Amino acid sequence: MSAPRKTYQAIWNGAVLAESDRTVQVEGNQYFPPESINPEYFRPSDQTTVCYWKGTASYYTLEVDGRTNRDAAWFYPHPSAAARHIKDRIAFWKGVRVVEAGKSEPETGVTARGLLSQILD
Repeated sequence: MSAPRKTYQAIWNGAVLAESDRTVQVEGNQYFPPESINPEYFRPSDQTTVCYWKGTASYYTLEVDGRTNRDAAWFYPHPSAAARHIKDRIAFWKGVRVVEAGKSEPETGVTARGLLSQILD
């Protein structure tokens, strides 16, 4: 029998942006399925970046209670074959806490890493 799945939440400015027990972890980031987000907090962004192995990332700006967090969520609408398992899944950074539901401490390694963190920092 397999271990029970962990449920993760993405939280910013007191709002739960996403919650799921079907996240996929890549490079220390939890990627949430698109149906798990609360769309009222997400605004499309023109920002894109390119990862050498995942492809071109698109971004969302977050808006919660009058506060804006530009380009704080990203996803791959057309990932490379190597990253097809994260197609359209959303990951977070820029102060968004990703925690196991029911816990207050963020998971280790939930901030953007490598080239992405250098480009957008």
